[in-house]
Amino acid sequence: MPRQRWIACDVRAPHARARLGRGRERPLTVHHLNQLLLICSIVLLVAVAAVRISSRSGLPSLLVYLGIGIALGQDGIAHVPFDNAELTQVIGYAALVVILAEGGLGTKWAEVRPVLSSAAVLALVGVAVSVGVTASAAHFLVGLEWRQALIIGAVVSSTDAAAVFSVLRKIPLPRRVTGTLEAESGFNDAPVVILVVAFSTAGPVEHWYLLIGEIALELAIGAAIGLAVGWLGAWGLRHVALPASGLYPIAVMAIAVAAYAAGALAHGSGFLAVYLASMVLGNAKLPHWPATRGFADGLGWLAQIGMFVLLGLLVAPHELGDDIVPALVIGLALTMVARPLSVVLCLVPFRVPWQEQALMSWAGLRGAVPIILATIPMVQGVEGSERIFNIVFVLVVVYTLVQGPTLPWLARKLRLGEESGAADLGIESAPLEHLRGHLLSMVIPDTSRMHGVEVAELRLPAGSAVTLVVREGESFVPLPTTMLQHGDELLVVATDPVRDAAERRLLAVGRGGKLAGWLGTDGAPA
Repeated sequence: MPRQRWIACDVRAPHARARLGRGRERPLTVHHLNQLLLICSIVLLVAVAAVRISSRSGLPSLLVYLGIGIALGQDGIAHVPFDNAELTQVIGYAALVVILAEGGLGTKWAEVRPVLSSAAVLALVGVAVSVGVTASAAHFLVGLEWRQALIIGAVVSSTDAAAVFSVLRKIPLPRRVTGTLEAESGFNDAPVVILVVAFSTAGPVEHWYLLIGEIALELAIGAAIGLAVGWLGAWGLRHVALPASGLYPIAVMAIAVAAYAAGALAHGSGFLAVYLASMVLGNAKLPHWPATRGFADGLGWLAQIGMFVLLGLLVAPHELGDDIVPALVIGLALTMVARPLSVVLCLVPFRVPWQEQALMSWAGLRGAVPIILATIPMVQGVEGSERIFNIVFVLVVVYTLVQGPTLPWLARKLRLGEESGAADLGIESAPLEHLRGHLLSMVIPDTSRMHGVEVAELRLPAGSAVTLVVREGESFVPLPTTMLQHGDELLVVATDPVRDAAERRLLAVGRGGKLAGWLGTDGAPA
């Protein structure tokens, strides 16, 4: 019998027993399409308005979107019948690609580089520890079979960057904490997906070292392809001026998706490939970067909204009653034992202070990824897969509801949320191909220390100059003695050789003021 490969990034279930709807098929008409568009637009508007509610209450937005899906589902007010796990998995994979791409584009290399090794250990060794502890609790305390217990342990071992940073986005934390959490959430999806697929398709794993070898090989292939695609894409975008600025965001997202596809086709981890390719693109100083970042952020929100609403439609609340207590027991073992143990074992060798370890232990929020991964055993026809899905769903909702609002409080108690600093400047870059230069535009935010600095005191490198200032709707050419103010929009022209140096100097002055050079404030992305 040929040895089976555990490929994490392919949806392979042509004969899977998905939960398919039994309604009679009807021809789709224009009237039905209009109704569908109206319903989708209303759901999106409600979901966007719900972002404000979640931001004020401190709850991760996933709970709001899941609530919308449940309200529209078979037990809700709309009574929409939907039970297609296979379709949910396919759409969920596509949404995860977009979410990982958006997360990679927002990952700053200056924050990740010092903690890259610790984050990688936490994403690999930490996942193994978490799977072992959680699966043992599911088997001995809840009474699940080992296969079901291992699947649940693997499913809930992946953290969710969107859930974590939707709560912590208003709390400035040390770079080591944010960098570790962000890199871990981007890295641990890949090994977790591989484990879930392996446990769901291969049955009992007799030779565990073969599974470890498969995981290492797929991660290596995915990492190599992701870095290569990201570097080639960044090089091409920086040397080829596109005819319209709106094409840059589309090109960046297309390169990120291509990295996923290439990694999956090469039998590697497509999720790791898309994250690394996006991280390379996000730190490559691409033209029109703020517009690209905003476009990716919008796509990420759209993917989260659609994915969470769909997951809410899939769940049947009337079937959750018998699985609430097992979910609470497994979640308690995960939150209070597995996660802290994995953090301590992985981060103590790196001499991470105990306060940061405590915060990162509590910040292991579970979001969309575990619920999507819980559809894999359903599609593969694993016995008890519907119970696995229900347990994971209850666990994610309950413990996100408990951990999310308390994260800011814990950060303040541990004195990790009291640092304040100047906000980074959002610098837009447009290539001037025929003039061999760049036009940089930026707005001075309210917390920037560039306020009160004269134009001459910027000390921009030779070959760059502030050409225009827009203040309160009026534009003027500044003098060397013009004092900059909060809210000013600056247009800076820089020749190609000094473009990066000019941007670094602007970022440095934004953080350190006119004495940035002597105070040691650099222009590395914060």
